[in-house]
Amino acid sequence: MKAKLIHNFSFNAVQLVLNQLFGLLIFYALSTHLDKNTFGQINLVLAILMVAPYILSMGIDQLLIKKTAAGEDVSLNLSLYCFHVVLTGGLFYLILFIGWLIAPSLLTVYPILLLIGIGKMGMYFSTPFKQVANGLERFKLLAGVSVVSNALRGCALILLMWVHRLDLQTVVIIFIAGDLAEMICTIALFKLRVGVRFLSRWHFRQYLQLLKTALPQAGVVIITSALSRFDWIFIGLYLSSVKLAEYSFAYKLYELSTLPLLAIAPLLIPKFTQLFKNNSYNTSKLANLARIEMGIATLTILLLNVCWSPMVDWVTAGKYGAVNRNTIFLLSLSVPVIYLNNFLWTMYFAQGRLKMIFHSFLIALIINIGLDLLLIPIYKNEGAAVSVLVSLSAQCVFYISKNHIVQLRAAFVSWLVCTASAAGCILTINHFISNAFLAPGAAIILFMLMLAVSRQARRGDVATLKEILK
Repeated sequence: MKAKLIHNFSFNAVQLVLNQLFGLLIFYALSTHLDKNTFGQINLVLAILMVAPYILSMGIDQLLIKKTAAGEDVSLNLSLYCFHVVLTGGLFYLILFIGWLIAPSLLTVYPILLLIGIGKMGMYFSTPFKQVANGLERFKLLAGVSVVSNALRGCALILLMWVHRLDLQTVVIIFIAGDLAEMICTIALFKLRVGVRFLSRWHFRQYLQLLKTALPQAGVVIITSALSRFDWIFIGLYLSSVKLAEYSFAYKLYELSTLPLLAIAPLLIPKFTQLFKNNSYNTSKLANLARIEMGIATLTILLLNVCWSPMVDWVTAGKYGAVNRNTIFLLSLSVPVIYLNNFLWTMYFAQGRLKMIFHSFLIALIINIGLDLLLIPIYKNEGAAVSVLVSLSAQCVFYISKNHIVQLRAAFVSWLVCTASAAGCILTINHFISNAFLAPGAAIILFMLMLAVSRQARRGDVATLKEILK
């Protein structure tokens, strides 16, 4: 079992590292070689097309992982979800196309939206196969297909950047080609290596039952997708593409900072499902896992802020560094909240507490949209960052208030102590050390000392983490 865990984690980590590496190449090429207005327009389109598949899935994607991990009929559930994605994806694109025909001036990015949307719908059609592979813990297959799109796009964009042929038209073509290539590879490799039989017979009653089962999670998914990119869309439509370019740059690196969580999270859903299904969980081990995650998350806060201005201004020739200093600080404070929310969400999802999860996301959505509408017109990008922090923190407090495992209440203390330690280190290093090369190392040493003193970092934590996940 331990060897299997390391095997699965390794494949998941490799694909994440590769995806983030190619994602950084794409991000670097677009942000540094396109003007801010064009970069902002592309990000507005990607924000819309990122939200759409999550809403269209109606929560069935996460439910499919859970059902597969629990040993339910994989062929039937795969077939039902395939029908769902084809139906909803086709209707969504048809609505976009009709909207463009009726009111082409409604969105200045309509042509880009329709073109890049072709590739994104292709990616959406491949979702059922990826989710089944996740539920079956076929992480090697999942790792292989998940890097196709980013790898092709990253290599093509860097090549075009090198020969000075990077423009909006070529970017659109590359995005479409990369997404469609990943769809083809996913379906082909799944059929060759997984061997799950696809049912051609239509099961209408089972499809309705699947929708009914996913309904509580559908609300969560819709709210989560709105939370993830509402600020982008509002900034792009209300302020300007330039302000969206600046905010999306900071937000993208903020998302990349959660890379360790992205490596762990896919392993937790099947693991927690099995633990709570068999009632074999150890409360002290769960508490230790939450504490360790808080230490990892707050280290990210520290490094992001200590390295931000000198590093980003050097890479982008002064375009996105200093202008985003306050924005990235506020966003980075949300990183440990995301870790803790994901931990608690996974636990509650495995327990089947979907209604409570829905309520938590509804609270976060109301707070986030309300603060966005209030703060963005006044404080612009910094206002959006505050909205993210406050809404996620409110959700975290709600989760903790609904927790019935006494030992896990210490996670709230770990969150506050670790975040305060990181913030204190940032202020100390910025005040006493101006050398950009010495600052990160000094910050890490000071931070680890503070965690050790506060008992948030303990000898043997690595071994503890392995034991928890085995």
